[in-house]
This record gives sequence, C-alpha cells and structure tokens, in this order.
Amino acid sequence: MTDLRVCVTAGRQQAAAIFPPELRAGLARWATPVGSLADADVVVTGWGTSLVLDEETLTAAPRLRALVHAGGSVRRIVTPAVWERGLAVSSAADVNAGPVAEFAYAQIALAAKRALGAMAGYRPGKWPVFREREGADGRTVGVVGASRIGRRVLSRLRDAEAGYRVLLYDPYVSAADAWRLGAEPADIHTLCTSSSIVTLHAPELPETRHLLSAERLALLPDGATVVNTARGSLIDTDALVRECAAGRLDAFLDVTDPEPLPAGHPLFSLPNVFLTPHIAGCQGDEVRRLGVFAVDEVGRLARGEPLVGAVQREEWARMA
Repeated sequence: MTDLRVCVTAGRQQAAAIFPPELRAGLARWATPVGSLADADVVVTGWGTSLVLDEETLTAAPRLRALVHAGGSVRRIVTPAVWERGLAVSSAADVNAGPVAEFAYAQIALAAKRALGAMAGYRPGKWPVFREREGADGRTVGVVGASRIGRRVLSRLRDAEAGYRVLLYDPYVSAADAWRLGAEPADIHTLCTSSSIVTLHAPELPETRHLLSAERLALLPDGATVVNTARGSLIDTDALVRECAAGRLDAFLDVTDPEPLPAGHPLFSLPNVFLTPHIAGCQGDEVRRLGVFAVDEVGRLARGEPLVGAVQREEWARMA
C-alpha cells in the first residue's frame, strides 16, 4: 500500500460496471479509497460523472495531483485550471477506441455491399435482382480524421482484401504521414466528390460543426453512404435527412444531433438509415476494460512510472 488516496466518481450504474468488486479491490492495492475529492491525491472518473475540474473545485482539493478517466474524452472534465495547476491527466481513450473502430469498420463493410438497399429489396420468395447487387472491391472510402479511432479504421481498410482506395482528410496530418497510414491525402471537397463511403472520426469542435454541410453532402456521389461513429454535430442533420429521404444517400449513424433524437424524428422512419443509440464504444462486458486501465494507471502513479494514457494540453484542445 502507498500513501496515495483515490476518489472515484462516475454515474452509479456506470461505476458498478466499470469497477466491479474485484477491480475495486485492485484499486485499493495501490491507493486508499476516500469519499471526498478534498482528501484525494488522485481522482478516477468514469461515464456519468458531473465533475468539472475548474479553479474553484481545484482550490477545494489541495492534495489532488492526477486525474485518471476511465472513458474517452476529458474535454468536459478538464479546464485550463488543470494545466495551470500541473495535474497529470490520463484517459482510457485508446482502450475505448478499439470497439469503436471495429464497429465503424463493420458498418463500412456493410455499406460497401449496399446492405441497406439489399435489405429493403429483399421480399419473401424473391431475391433482389443480380444487377442491383454490389461488392466492396476497389471502393473508395473517405476517412475524415486520423484520430485514435480513425487510424485503427485506416489500418483495417489498408489490410482488407477488398483493395479499397482510401482517402484521408485531416488538416493536422501531413501528406507524407497520410501515405504512411495507407491513405491518399485529400482536401474535404475532393474526399466528398470521390468517395462512395465517408466515415467520420473527427472531434467535436467549433470548426468541425457541420463539417458535412448541405453543400458537401450534395457533393457525394449518388448511392454513397455516410458512416458516423464520432459526434452528431459533424453532420448537418436536416440536410442529411433530405438526402436520405430522396434516396440519394444511405447512412449508418451511431451518433446524432440532437442526441437522443426526439420522438417522431424522420431518421427513425427512413429505410436507408441504420440508427444505433451511441453503442460503438465499450458496452456491457467491454466496459470492464476501462476499469482495468484505470486500476493499472493508478498503479503506475503509485510506482512513479509514466502514465500510458497521458493527455497533453495540446491534445486536450483537439479531443472529441
């Protein structure tokens, strides 16, 4: 046992899933649990937390020196005061990225086969006609954002037997780095006009709001598919509804704007839109991965080792 003190804050249900009894015991190996942030050296947060580490909160927590988030983005928890105070910040974003990338790639594979159209055309006792069937080989996939998740998706696309042509738009990635990631660098206009599938992996920032605007959605070829496992605000929802209602575009949406969608929203009734309720990240028994990460990270703090999930101020400014 070290002299570290740790406070855990998350939604009640989320905390129970992330930290089952055996992980709570593992956490207690490295730090003494305390019930108040004021007494803590380390705060471990999870989904459902209402904690915001602003100047007032930090003043009331004089011992605090580290935040370990058993989730993805820390943008809603961390404020500039955290960096001014010199707190160490760690996030399980890499852990959560794995399931999201798998989910997004699965939807890309379905989109490449035009699965939504095939499903709509399947009638009892009758296959869709052969000429309406489509395959994945040689399809152009536009990836927006070389984030943790975006890079995993790029890797899967690069290794796929389908021989996808992959375009990447990310203003923070050089052309040379894009090629190293297995993608052709492209501006957003070129990506939209050239891609039969566009998958979004960019953060939610003022400059990314409606990144896929009405004008850019209109650039997509007829029959193209939009995949969004990032943030709903990246797409102009009203414009997407119009495009999908006209039958010109398909969409796989795990996130929406607003979220959740209100009753009666047209996206619910469109046969060429596949909606899921923000499930791409760790769910069910996957959530335990986040708790394992947090326990291991607190252990590294206790042993004076570098944090695996360390978040720097520059990265925080661009997180989802």
